[in-house]
This record gives sequence, C-alpha cells and structure tokens, in this order.
Amino acid sequence: MLIIYHNNSCSKSREALKALTKSDEEFQIVNYLEDIPSVVELKNILQKLGCKPHDLIRTNEKVYLEKYKGKELTDEEWIIAMHENPILIQRPIVVNGDRAVIARTDDALDEIL
Repeated sequence: MLIIYHNNSCSKSREALKALTKSDEEFQIVNYLEDIPSVVELKNILQKLGCKPHDLIRTNEKVYLEKYKGKELTDEEWIIAMHENPILIQRPIVVNGDRAVIARTDDALDEIL
C-alpha cells in the first residue's frame, strides 16, 4: 500500500492526493504536520528517497530562515530539526514499498506508481 505524507495547505500535495484518488492504488494518508514522523521514520523515508536530510528541507519556510539558514548541521541534527519542525519537510512524499519520491510533479508520481 502507498503512503502519502500530505499537507492539505499545499497545492502540490493536494494535486498528488487527487491523482492518487483517481488511481487504482490503495493508499494511506499521513497528515505529517499532525502525525509527525519519528526520527526513525524520517531516516527510513530518506533512505527510500536516496537523499541527504538537507535535501528534504524546505529552505523558504519561516522557521528555516529564522533558526537554520546558514548553519552547518549534521545529518542527525537536520533529521531532528525536521521532527521538531515538520513544516520543514518537503511535500508531498509518496512511499511505495522500499522506494519514495517527492511527488511535486506528475512525472515523479508516475515514477512511484
């Protein structure tokens, strides 16, 4: 079953959710701002994405600009920052088994289906 890490305030996330709804795939919605991924979950997502923690950070968010911009954090510290401030996490993330994508485009979503 697919999992979408979703933020209803984000148009890209709403578009991905709409596309998943139209597909024949079963999926689970995780409203990650309310059901915050644990540090372990974030590490698993990063492994499935094949990216570094900083690659998953939304650098235009107010909390990033106020607390993290220009700072050199370790991978572990970035993961903790995302756990403590989930608004920093890129969205939407769609997980299918051992793979995941940041589904901001139709092509990215097609790649994971």
